[in-house]
Amino acid sequence: MAELYDMIHPGEGDTSTVRSVFLIDPTNKIRMTMTYPKSTGRNFDEILRVIDALQLADQFEIATPVDWQRGDRVIVPPNVSTADARAKFANVEEVKPYLRWADNPAK
Repeated sequence: MAELYDMIHPGEGDTSTVRSVFLIDPTNKIRMTMTYPKSTGRNFDEILRVIDALQLADQFEIATPVDWQRGDRVIVPPNVSTADARAKFANVEEVKPYLRWADNPAK
């Protein structure tokens, strides 16, 4: 894959580890990229967290906040009215008109 996407840096051997992670959805759209220094390992818990958040957002029209974990509350995007949010989600809390929390719909 690294050669296919021309990710091997010039002068590096073919056995050199590529430290970039790409999440590509079924429509071939890149949804996330992460690049680490060669000396640093990748955080697989973070990769799984992002996959969970993307799948939840795609399924329910929500957003996830920083440090979100599976099962945590979610954010209702500004393009969804508060009335629609209350019809779609449980326990909607309006902090500001543009910031509304709701219970995780996948629970």
